[in-house]
Amino acid sequence: MLAARLEGELETDALHRILFATDASVYRELPRAVVFPRSEADIVACVHFARRHGVPITPRAGGTSLAGQAVGKGLIVDVSRHLRKIIEINAEEGYAVVEPGVIRDQLNAALQEHGYWFGPNTSTANRCTLGGMFGNNSCGSTSITVGSTREHTLEARVVLSDGSVVSLSAGILSPGFLSPGPSPGERGGDPNSIESKRLSFSSPESRSIPFSAGASAGEGESPILANVHGWLRQHLSNPTTRQKIREAYPKPAVTRRNNGYALDLLARQAPFDPDGPPLNLCTLLAGSEGTLAFTTQLKLRILPLPPRGSAVVALHFTTVDASLRATQLAMETSPFMCELMDDTILHLALQNHDQRKNASFVEGDPRALLLVEYRAATDALALEMARQLGRSMMEPGPLAVPAYATPALAGQPQTDKVWALRAAGLGILGNMVGDAKAVACIEDTAVALPDLADYIEEVEALMQLYRQNAVFYAHAGAGELHLRPVLDLKKTADRQRFHDITRDVARLVKKYGGSLSGEHGDGRVRGQFLPEMLGDDVYQLLVELKRTWDPQGIFNPGKIVEAPPMNEELRYAAEQQVADYDTLLDFSADGGILRAAEKCNGSGDCRKLSGGAMCPSYRATLHERDSTRGRANVLREVLTQNQHEDPWAHPALADALDLCLSCKACTSECPSTVNMTNLKAEYLHQKQAREGLSLRTRLVAANEWLYRTGGRVPRLANLLLDATEPLMKYLVGIAAERSLPRFPVESLRTFYTRERPAVAGTRGQLYFFGDEFVNYQDVEVGRAALRLWWKLGYDVHWPEHAGSGRAQLSKGLLKEARRLAARNVEVFADRVGEQAPLVGLEPSAILGFRDEYPKLFRGDLAARAQVLSGHCFTFDEWLFREFTAGRVGPDDFGHVQQEVVLHVHCHEKALGEASQCAAVLSLPRHFNVTLLDSGCCGMAGSFGYEAEHYEISQQIAEQSLYAKLRGRSTKTLIVAAGTSCRHQLKDGMGRRAWHTAEVLWRSW
Repeated sequence: MLAARLEGELETDALHRILFATDASVYRELPRAVVFPRSEADIVACVHFARRHGVPITPRAGGTSLAGQAVGKGLIVDVSRHLRKIIEINAEEGYAVVEPGVIRDQLNAALQEHGYWFGPNTSTANRCTLGGMFGNNSCGSTSITVGSTREHTLEARVVLSDGSVVSLSAGILSPGFLSPGPSPGERGGDPNSIESKRLSFSSPESRSIPFSAGASAGEGESPILANVHGWLRQHLSNPTTRQKIREAYPKPAVTRRNNGYALDLLARQAPFDPDGPPLNLCTLLAGSEGTLAFTTQLKLRILPLPPRGSAVVALHFTTVDASLRATQLAMETSPFMCELMDDTILHLALQNHDQRKNASFVEGDPRALLLVEYRAATDALALEMARQLGRSMMEPGPLAVPAYATPALAGQPQTDKVWALRAAGLGILGNMVGDAKAVACIEDTAVALPDLADYIEEVEALMQLYRQNAVFYAHAGAGELHLRPVLDLKKTADRQRFHDITRDVARLVKKYGGSLSGEHGDGRVRGQFLPEMLGDDVYQLLVELKRTWDPQGIFNPGKIVEAPPMNEELRYAAEQQVADYDTLLDFSADGGILRAAEKCNGSGDCRKLSGGAMCPSYRATLHERDSTRGRANVLREVLTQNQHEDPWAHPALADALDLCLSCKACTSECPSTVNMTNLKAEYLHQKQAREGLSLRTRLVAANEWLYRTGGRVPRLANLLLDATEPLMKYLVGIAAERSLPRFPVESLRTFYTRERPAVAGTRGQLYFFGDEFVNYQDVEVGRAALRLWWKLGYDVHWPEHAGSGRAQLSKGLLKEARRLAARNVEVFADRVGEQAPLVGLEPSAILGFRDEYPKLFRGDLAARAQVLSGHCFTFDEWLFREFTAGRVGPDDFGHVQQEVVLHVHCHEKALGEASQCAAVLSLPRHFNVTLLDSGCCGMAGSFGYEAEHYEISQQIAEQSLYAKLRGRSTKTLIVAAGTSCRHQLKDGMGRRAWHTAEVLWRSW
């Protein structure tokens, strides 16, 4: 059995087969099993197993492939979980050695302290791996400056299809390399054909051989490699063959060229071209999509960091053609990056919370934006270069249609926002409502820059024939635009258009001497058209080359060569009838719950490991099931493929959603705005409607009643709690390490009634939402807020209202949540408005008005809830609103000197602005505030209390919060508005955390 030979894990259950059946492409193939190797020996074992049993192997890492490279019917071997080590950084010699699962941005973070970086930069750089970048020969937005991954790969250590392990690099050829040798089909080979000093081999049992090591005693050349060199000698030494290859492949001026295998580049290397660089098989393996060998280590060239000064000019155009004509002029100024976005991307970006902020520089409604970055020693120098280009683009003469606006932004914080908007392009396309989506099939075409405008003009004419308004974005400066038709692949007619459009564009690319694949690879989607792109003779060379490397066809078959029809094995069967699920939450804006899950297009933003809060459980486990993408894929699969059973009872769905903390980070950080919090709530509602409620769920839902009742006799209630706490935790399933909130001496409502000023404040008025947490548990927070409001001169109204329903929402008790929400809408809808907003202290409670409440209803009540949601604010948001309106200022606070660190609640980050929280804390003149770049605290309401989730809760907290606070002075105040966040810090670090209102009250 394979599992017995592995250090890593082998999974064959339904959950893992579903999770790895798709990537970021439109394809779906259920694998037989998924392997997570921990060593090179594990990969060797997989290869031997595959050879013995005829099972194909598909290498996988980030799973962001757009052409279907990372799906297959055999073994999926995922290197991203364990093979993540940066083995060596040698700044003096300019290289780094990494395992294939190292994330590109992870390497650059490690290189920064040495003053270096790895240049190729994909839009997925914060989650794509270097193994995947090598397999696809990724380029990205910096390719006009630094080229592609291929140019930066010095050596590759790989497992061949016979299980042997070799390290390939630019070799020194023996004198007999060009002499007659064994034919490709012969076993063995000439052991002297390659200088052994540049190739190292190992037995299948070998775990680690350093790069450039010589062969061990007794080892000979790999028969596979000997046959490869024999094949190259036979074909590339032939001038006629080399001429055919030159004519078949893209023009030399096309810098992005991933058409088939890179025979054209090998033909330019010595000895085939005496003036070329030494033969390097890494040139061939880069872009081979795991079809020739399995990469286990890479030695990469690293570069000195570019100049720190940066500026971007955003050239606004009324036509795509004008932006492309401008691109040629912009490239003459040697920019650092030059990227394009069309209005489709921009309009969809405005539907996303985070990207709406990043798009603030956009003026009017441009048809296309050309984003051009310059680097220089200082921001000021870069800004002048950017402005100079902007001025030239608005002058009549150079362009028939000049730019109408050219705002320039300087400094990395500003330019990062521009590139974040551009990088989100792939995910943003998932925001299209309905079954028709912008589909990746012709998105990777590249032509020579002087041909780009004319080529795109013909593409647009072709799209008109298909009644398409294609989407245009990406690497204009490199002659490549990501073009996407909008198709409904659930329909037979559009599945045929999917094929026909790709075929016709392939012919157009051929006419211009371009590449059908510039960086995303041929994979499944373009492999079918390679015979027409390259001609039958050259295509047959690719087939032979594949068979020489991989005689049994075990490495990622059906990709690049011998690909099946590109419109088969898609995510959905043609004309498949999908059930219209009746849900309590209103998913009509997305077209129903299934389409809400389908918004995920696989771009994998949720797999990032730094910045923001998404996805906290994935960051802790590195399991695909714990990413937003994984959960959405499981939900889509179950709702689509299990219609004759109860999908809500599917065990894979329970496993995938178990560690979702409902943090809501995906609502803003996922470019496709997949709201997993609401999807999980609906799932729990549907599941519990059939299976009933656990005791723990009932107690969580009864939290308000328990504390209201116990609060009537607080001393007795606390004595009972002390006496029964250990047993109760055990019986209910609460972690023993957790402390339970004590019953306060009086409720906040009692304090409000007793202390409310007899004379109303005159500065303004507000309605207070005194949620169940602040009223019965965090009373000291409420006291501080009320005292602060009264001192500032505000009239605070607190009518009787229901609990927030937050506990019910988190546990899927949606009928109860709807009942509570209906009472609150009735209480506040006719009272609250612009002059009298509704303000809450617990972010998760008050922000329910903004997110869930409108979705709990239909009709008139939903409309009233929607209007009310626009007047509901957290304490921090309200105070920022008053400050910006000039009603509150620094003079209203005291002069105490205080160091403050701020951790912002996940819901407030997702639905609000973390910067506003920091701004209001800075109102006291002598407060020094540090805003932590922290993710979810890991508590997430009852999640962190639950015994089975305690350890993962602590892992999340350590990664996102504890590590950032450890070592800080105890005199520094930690501010956290969320009751869960404060509780996590109390239990996990023994630190008292304060609400914003408490800290501001202490400023006097």
